Amino acid sequence: MFWHVPGLSAASPVDTILDKENFKLEDLLDEDEIIQECKALNTRLINFLRDKVQVELLLRYIVEETPDDAEKKRIFRFPFIACEIFICEVDVILKTLVEDEDLMNLLFSFLKPDHPHGTLLAGYFGKVVICLMMRKTLPLMNYVKSHPEIVSQLVDLIGITSIMEVLIRLIGADETMYSSYADSMQWLDDIQVLEMIVDKFSSSDSAEVHANAAEILCAVTRYAPPALATKISSPSFVGRLFHHAFEDSRPKSVLVHSLSVCISLLDPKRLVSASYQAFRSQLSHGTLVTASPETVNGMLDSLGDLLKLLDVSSAENILPTTYGSLQPPLGKHRLKIVEFISVLLSIGSEVAEMRLIDLGAIKHVINLFFEYPFNNFLHHHVENIIVSCLESKQDHLIAHVLDECELVTRILEAEKNSALSIDLTKRTLSSEGRTPPRVGFVGHITRIANKLIQLANSNSTIQSHLQQNSGWTEWHASILTKRNAVENVYQWACGHLLKYFFGQPADINAGSR
Repeated sequence: MFWHVPGLSAASPVDTILDKENFKLEDLLDEDEIIQECKALNTRLINFLRDKVQVELLLRYIVEETPDDAEKKRIFRFPFIACEIFICEVDVILKTLVEDEDLMNLLFSFLKPDHPHGTLLAGYFGKVVICLMMRKTLPLMNYVKSHPEIVSQLVDLIGITSIMEVLIRLIGADETMYSSYADSMQWLDDIQVLEMIVDKFSSSDSAEVHANAAEILCAVTRYAPPALATKISSPSFVGRLFHHAFEDSRPKSVLVHSLSVCISLLDPKRLVSASYQAFRSQLSHGTLVTASPETVNGMLDSLGDLLKLLDVSSAENILPTTYGSLQPPLGKHRLKIVEFISVLLSIGSEVAEMRLIDLGAIKHVINLFFEYPFNNFLHHHVENIIVSCLESKQDHLIAHVLDECELVTRILEAEKNSALSIDLTKRTLSSEGRTPPRVGFVGHITRIANKLIQLANSNSTIQSHLQQNSGWTEWHASILTKRNAVENVYQWACGHLLKYFFGQPADINAGSR
């Protein structure tokens, strides 16, 4: 018979291993409870793991690739557990690492050009370095500062997302580090880190590299130390972006992602991608970069060349779709140019507005709106462009959209011919032998029309223009009014419940489907 003695408990499996005379680190890494014991600060375990020899072995699991014929636990489990031990943030283990030059050299040897850079180990490397940035900020930054080649090595590997995340943290840093060591961040500008990043648009053909370079630069526009904020908003830096975008034979991804950076400079609150959202809370320090007139002018210098790329007449490729064919498709780069124009108009720069009018940009994008009747992303941006113009306090901008762009006439024509065209000269062509489907922008047209009616109540220019168009008056009375009534969900049976909880809205924004 066995009796339970209060206050005593059975030794943990980790303690059992530590009781052995000739145990190895691998024996501990193979034990399921090791991470739990680390977090519980098991004294015997921590004293063993803090030893330089053991820290070095843990690092080697993280930075050294294993042969393909190695045991699975050596390839997968041991590197994972080694990483988890470091990010348990046990101070004495991290202290052993950051206070030893040889161990730090081993950690950052992962970045060397002749070293394999597998995605799995890159993720573990990134986690450990970010942990050191958060918990051992000063020694980590001092080490990197004394080894500036690390920054260029990180830039060379930004096509790997976990490496990009390290670089974002290094530039934007941790909130505590930034408030305490803001002055010491000048060295990043001195080694021209932003120039290194933007030049990846020219030196690499990888779309992943371009996307990650843009993500880093957009992060800088939102939460940058002062020196980097000044640099990235300068006309010369903007010019460098466009120079790479217009280089001959460069992939279209260069243009797309260069414009993402420009858009972020104009509107820093926009997020370039979902993955950056995860870092937003940690990068909440610093000052948002605002688009100064000099920044905008730097972009306007390249606007003419940019708008030439909106021309689709020279493109010969044809894309078949379920409803017909696109000849040619719009493409991501043209869509990005339209988005850029939308954001440029939203900042209220009269100089930008006049340049866009003079170059015919607004008329061109409205034409694209009707030429690609099933591109909902395009319709969204063009609708924003039209609304920005109509809500502008500049009469010349409103008149341009109504008169020169013939907005109302185009709306009425589209409503009259609401089926997809079978004209072989059109950009979007219906499939042969099938009934042409209804165009896909009717909801956006409805919303624009309702915006015109709303603004006409306070703007005499819009009101006069609508009143003088007999076709508009007839269409408004016979079609738009009925459509708004049908699409008012608050009048549906299920809408009564919405009205009960939220009340009747003052302005129904119809046509949103």
